[in-house]
Amino acid sequence: MQAHKVTGARVGIFGIGLAAYWPQFPGLKERLEGYQTEVEARCASFGARLVSAGLVDTPERARHAGQQFAREQVDLLLCYVGTYATSSQVLPVIQQARAPVVVLNLQPVPALDYANTDTGEWLANCSACCVPEISNALARSSIPFHVVSGVLFEDDAAWREIAGWCRAAAVTRAIRESRIGFLGHTYPGMLDMYSDFTMVHAKLRAHVEVLEMCDLSLHAAHAGEDEVEEKLRAVREAFQVDGSVAPDDLRWAARVAAGLDHLVEDFDLDGLTYYYRGLDGNEYERLGAGMILGNSLLTARGIPASGEGDLKTCIAMMMLDRLGAGGSYTEFYAMDFRENFLLMGHDGPGHLAISDEKPVLRGLGLYHGKRGDGVSVEFKVKPGPVTILGLTQTAQGGFKLIGAEGESLPGPILRIGNTNSRLRFGLPPAEFINRWCAEGPTHHCALGVGHHLDVIGKLSALLEIPLVTVG
Repeated sequence: MQAHKVTGARVGIFGIGLAAYWPQFPGLKERLEGYQTEVEARCASFGARLVSAGLVDTPERARHAGQQFAREQVDLLLCYVGTYATSSQVLPVIQQARAPVVVLNLQPVPALDYANTDTGEWLANCSACCVPEISNALARSSIPFHVVSGVLFEDDAAWREIAGWCRAAAVTRAIRESRIGFLGHTYPGMLDMYSDFTMVHAKLRAHVEVLEMCDLSLHAAHAGEDEVEEKLRAVREAFQVDGSVAPDDLRWAARVAAGLDHLVEDFDLDGLTYYYRGLDGNEYERLGAGMILGNSLLTARGIPASGEGDLKTCIAMMMLDRLGAGGSYTEFYAMDFRENFLLMGHDGPGHLAISDEKPVLRGLGLYHGKRGDGVSVEFKVKPGPVTILGLTQTAQGGFKLIGAEGESLPGPILRIGNTNSRLRFGLPPAEFINRWCAEGPTHHCALGVGHHLDVIGKLSALLEIPLVTVG
């Protein structure tokens, strides 16, 4: 199966100016339209699918632009301030579009040539003039907004901010359009992981598809021998197969992996969370025990799979994956007070793409705390910057994101057939865990490579879910 396709955000963009200026200053409108073309080209280079309303210079055109953006259901609205315009040309657009808005205050030149600048030239560079007015109108209308100020050309900081908003909008669309399979049930007694499906639909607009083990049983049974052989070839290319892996267990895991591919295709899934205990070696116990390999392969190609029925962490994994960071299922393992790091990992599926070594397949005669035995995945995250991200549910029924940036360290890990990594954060291990736990997290989180809290903060704003950073 091919890697999961990610589509860009649908970003609405409109420039603003004042129609009264055009007859007074010939060429000004065309100049501003040229600047807007530059802004649109840069935004398109960030992967955004642009919906442009052109230059809005009257309240009437503002209403038409808002209607256009509403029809197109844009994920994000960029208001490019070319010159002075009244706030009455901005507010109707945003009211009708009903999308988060970022005001772009991008001056074409770093500084004016004061001795040689006439009124027309000043108007071509006075983007800062009406941004306070626009901000006041939006604030008094109870509309959240953000402002990016800088120079139109050669201002890396400003364009990184704009790129971050476009990336966050793409992740927002991915979450809101996602279909997440819930297979089986939550691990019994883990109260932190119990999820309110209705709130997932209501707050995130994601769809939760409740699946039965018989769905997977059917697809695994119908997987052809050629598909199983193809999975085995893929496994030998992607993994180091330890001598502890029994051939029959590996073949069964490959069959379950082929069945999972069909399950994902049949239900058009973008993510999967699962757990099922089974009993006395019955079929469902064998299926549950055989899913680690297939779900690791799914996670590596952009379909995050979380164990123990942890739906919230599956969504956090998807967020990191859509940011290109990976997103591996993780929990706190141990504190190392000698070398000042936390050991973090989990049994079950991991995101293979965030390791710089071939992961190891080990045969386990016992899955701790779970029924069954078979093939498990062991690897660690590549050394370098990392981000962890948790999604938790509050006492009020809403969601909250908890994130931290740190570093993955080289060094030995546990050889227990689990993913585990040595992670160091900005606080000592004990203080970090104290601060993390103070936010009421689930005990799982998603682990990805790179530092991404800046963009996650923008994602938090677009999804209207608060983000708390630790460290």
